[in-house]
Amino acid sequence: MAEALLNIVGVRRTFSAGEQELTVLKNINLQINRGEMIAIIGASGSGKSTLMNILGCLDKPTEGNYFINGQDTSAMDEDELAALRREYFGFIFQRYHLLSDLTALGNVEVPALYANQGQHSRQEKAKKLLSRLGLGDRLEHKPNQLSGGQQQRVSVARALVNGGDVILADEPTGALDSSSGEEMMKLLRELHSDGHTIILVTHDPTIAGFADRVIEIKDGEIIGDKPNCHKPSRSTQEECQPIAECKDCEVKIHEGKTHKAKPDINWPRYLEALKMALIAMSNNRLRTFLTMLGIIIGIASVVSVVALGAGSQQSIMDNIASMGTNTIEIKPGTGRGDRRSGRVRSLTAADANALKTLPFVDSVTPTVRANVAIRYSSETVTGSVQGVGTEYFRVRGYSLAQGQYFGEDSIETLEQVAVIDANTKQELFSDGTALGSVIFLGRLPVRVIGVTQPIESVSDNSDELNIWLPYTTVSGRIFRQNYVSDITVRVDENVSSDVAEQGIISLLSMRHGLVDFFTINTDTVRKSIEKTSQTMTLLISAIAFISLLVGGIGVMNIMLVSVTERTREIGIRIAVGARQTDIMRQFLIEAVLVCFCGGALGIGLAYLVGVIFTYTGSDFQMIYSGSSIIAAFACSTLIGILFGYLPARNAAKLNPIDALSRD
Repeated sequence: MAEALLNIVGVRRTFSAGEQELTVLKNINLQINRGEMIAIIGASGSGKSTLMNILGCLDKPTEGNYFINGQDTSAMDEDELAALRREYFGFIFQRYHLLSDLTALGNVEVPALYANQGQHSRQEKAKKLLSRLGLGDRLEHKPNQLSGGQQQRVSVARALVNGGDVILADEPTGALDSSSGEEMMKLLRELHSDGHTIILVTHDPTIAGFADRVIEIKDGEIIGDKPNCHKPSRSTQEECQPIAECKDCEVKIHEGKTHKAKPDINWPRYLEALKMALIAMSNNRLRTFLTMLGIIIGIASVVSVVALGAGSQQSIMDNIASMGTNTIEIKPGTGRGDRRSGRVRSLTAADANALKTLPFVDSVTPTVRANVAIRYSSETVTGSVQGVGTEYFRVRGYSLAQGQYFGEDSIETLEQVAVIDANTKQELFSDGTALGSVIFLGRLPVRVIGVTQPIESVSDNSDELNIWLPYTTVSGRIFRQNYVSDITVRVDENVSSDVAEQGIISLLSMRHGLVDFFTINTDTVRKSIEKTSQTMTLLISAIAFISLLVGGIGVMNIMLVSVTERTREIGIRIAVGARQTDIMRQFLIEAVLVCFCGGALGIGLAYLVGVIFTYTGSDFQMIYSGSSIIAAFACSTLIGILFGYLPARNAAKLNPIDALSRD
């Protein structure tokens, strides 16, 4: 005698009910041969559905063994059981259990998708099955656009798309009217005639009457197992066309081995999971947007803060540069406090000209200071009188308010012209114009040719009166000397001031033959402010990152809720053969996709903030960093993986029986 296709030996199934244990199946022994049409009949609560779930590998017995073609299912892992459900069993559920987001064609394709069939192949097979079942004009209709009978036919096509050697039908006519019910039984009889093994679960003796063999179950025990002697005539089906060809009606489990699932390395499945994730997101737009919102705000905050920090830092650096902080001052002597410095007269204008040739030098000015009284009309004031070069105003970051600067010709001719600052103009010329007026510096008359804008300078006292003349005028007409008090060098922004300082020392040491000077590097102020700015940017970025983290937790919460809402969908996918990795992949891709899209929208929002910020009239702009944008994308994707893993894992671990029973 041939070995039974399905063989249940001593199976017992219990469930926990609080502190008690509920026994649903008791010592079940059952054999089902290949090609039979079996009806399992019993009242509600008798255990027939539990028995069907064990037969279909949706559930496992508490005790006993279940053999498929001689192979013990207890030795199979979850993926091997999923392969059986996917490739050898076909389920027809009482409540249809179709995926509401997919069309009729999409629903039929699902088991073939999990079986790694190509898109063209599975679509052609699904179309062919639906056409033979009379649904050729309903391929793109979703379940809510189909009648009950049409939905049941879609579930039949889904059961057959991978072959469906064994068809398990749970109350197949329970949700149908009498006409649709008759059509369904006609389909099942046709499938039986095609060689499929049919297992019907019903409480209706009329439905059981179509079977070759009737198994009656009561209170978890089989009380009857006998052939059906009153089976209706099959003459009504002789004219029917075969629904599906059964090339080999044998469950292909190799003798002595359990069925091994195919390697999980099929890239098209990732693309299909992405497609299903997009469909799920599209059908729940509000929930998806609310899920993204935390990520959008977090990413926008991080990118905006970094851009604001970079923009404000650049603005500060520009202001600092205009104040002359990236300068190096060269003074005579060996250092601050050197009492001999007044007698050291080796610094000359020629040294300043030599320093101009260095590649890192932006501008240079010699300075000669004079201590003389300043007179205009009847007013006599005390201020700073300096003889400077033409590049002095660039070195110190001054700009003109009125008039002009003196030029090289003024230097060469010792011209008696002066540029004054805003304080001097306010003090001496409060009621009139300064340009063209003559003031006396001691006994030397000079004509005012320019007035500078007010400036906040690190090295100059903002309350002091300042008057600048050509250094040759001060040296030749006031002091009659050929040396200068000091030299100031402005260093290029892109060069380290420390490196520039060493270059200056090397050049002057070579010119003088000894080190009879010292340098003061004022760039330390710039570095201090820059460091403070970076610290503040880092602090604010950390706060923004916390908001991003909170957004990630929000994603996890919403995804956990999504798993709860979609429990039934997960159960359906598991029942038609989805592996745990398939379920996990889909939910993980959804989480990553939500975070990735949220990241993109967040970056877009950050740029929008920048545009709005530009129109506020602020004196600096947001500077966006490519590295911060890449980091934002990477961060949002990582958050999707980290916070999407737990919901995805929970979805993959769902019990299919509990999931399918969820409304």
